[in-house]
Amino acid sequence: MRLKKDKKNVGGSKFFKGLKVGLEDVVAYKKGKLTLRSENIEIPVPPVEYKAKDIKRIRLNSKYSQGVFAKVLNVSIKTIQSWESGMRVPSHSTLRLLEIVDKGIYRP
Repeated sequence: MRLKKDKKNVGGSKFFKGLKVGLEDVVAYKKGKLTLRSENIEIPVPPVEYKAKDIKRIRLNSKYSQGVFAKVLNVSIKTIQSWESGMRVPSHSTLRLLEIVDKGIYRP
């Protein structure tokens, strides 16, 4: 049985071309013909774990209603209510947003 060649994909796909270039770079690096760039980055510490009372304190100190606070954090009012009552906890990304609002870095 003979397979047909796909005329659209003659020479390989973009993905495989990129993969080939990457592998060629690895070989060149191993042979000492290529040097790689590196950069040191600072990884931030994890966000503060805010409790229900802390979340309410942040909202009240910012003088936001639950509705406005929900819009600031891009969540629903029910989510704010759940956090403030302790029924649910914010995700790590939301904890970071809360930290930014709490520290006064972001004041819409």
